Formats: sequence, structure tokens, C-alpha cells
Amino acid sequence: MEVNYQNIKVIGFDADDTLWVNETYFREAEIEFCKLLSQYETPNKIDQELFRMEIDNLPLYGYGVKAFTLSMVESALEISNYNISTKTIEAILNIGKDMLNKPVELLDGVETVLKSLSTKYKLILATKGDLLDQERKLEKSGLTKYFHHIEVLSDKKEANYSNLLNHLDINPSEFLMIGNSLKSDILPLVNIKANAIHVPFHTTWAHEEVSDEEKNGKAYKTIHSLTEVLKFLK
Repeated sequence: MEVNYQNIKVIGFDADDTLWVNETYFREAEIEFCKLLSQYETPNKIDQELFRMEIDNLPLYGYGVKAFTLSMVESALEISNYNISTKTIEAILNIGKDMLNKPVELLDGVETVLKSLSTKYKLILATKGDLLDQERKLEKSGLTKYFHHIEVLSDKKEANYSNLLNHLDINPSEFLMIGNSLKSDILPLVNIKANAIHVPFHTTWAHEEVSDEEKNGKAYKTIHSLTEVLKFLK
């Protein structure tokens, strides 16, 4: 389905796995977590329990590395039947700290695209997660100069985006969201009559996966590299 981008005034970019690598570090952390608890359960069972804990904790902790770290600690307590050592708890906390200290690895073409689009549109960073961590990554990335401001959303559902557009004082047709997650960055925008471009990342968190039925008939464009947006946005 062809989409018209002529009315766009503001472009929102997702951060993690759209501008820079993120999910890869979570997968690496999960492997380390499984090793720490290998005496109690199989890796598959540990992964399942950790994911369940993360989902259960979303309403309370939200998204991001700190929430993930707390979920690892709680999972370790449950999986070990509360026999986990303080040394192992410390090792789990260090996994989280290491994630927060990871270098920011930009994806291909990111700065080229932002530099080009920032001369024609107002760009915002629209992400979910921990404010301090996202601000830190943005600063490390060297991309701050291209963005008007950063919006850290508690979630990325239709209501969150509607509130954002009201805050920006623009119509849905004047907003474009670019991101890697169909569930968070694409479908909610399409559902409120805004615009969205999907740039898949090679790794997707299970919580962000959507069914074919949810995708069918939705008006959005999928590209394979961020630089492709320059073909549509001039």
C-alpha cells in the first residue's frame, strides 16, 4: 500500500535497535544469567522463567536495563528456591552494570540519515525505557545535535502516541515514526492514522513480536536499511 509523506512535519525515531545496537546485549546477558544458575535449571527453563518475570514486572518496573536486572534478581531467587548466594546476586547486578556501560554502536547510515532529515524536519527521539540510560546513550552516540528533544514514553501504545501528538500540537498525518518494532513503533501509529516506517533489526524481543493477522492490511512501509528513508523523504 502506497503511503504519502508530503504532509510530514515531525519525525520520531525509536532509539534501541533503530539507531544503535541494544537487543544483542540483552541476549548476551541472558546467556550469562543462565550460566550463573546452571546448577538449578536448564537454560531453556531459566529463559522461560526470566521472561515470565519480566512480563509480570512490566506494570511496576517498566522497560530498560534496570528493570531487566531486577527481574534477573527475582528470577534467581525463585529458581534457586531462595538458596542463591550473595556472590551470585552480586554477579547478576554486575551483568546489569556492564549493560549500562556498553559502548553505543550506531547502525549503518544512521548519522547520514539524521543529518539530512534534520535540515527539513523536526526530529525527536521517541523511546521507552529508563530516562537516565537513554539520555546517556544519546550523549555517547554523538547524535544529540540532530534532535529537537527526547521523549521517553512509559509505553508505546496508541494512547501514548496520541498524547505525544497533542503535546507536539500536530495532526497524526503530520507525524512519522521510524522504528524496528512493529508492536511498539509501527502498528499503534497506523491505528491512530499517523505514518510509520519499519526498519527490522535481526533480533527481536519475544514481547515485541506480532502475528501475521495483526499486520495484515496495515498501511506502513518496510525498508531494509535506514538510508532507504531518504528515497521517500525529500
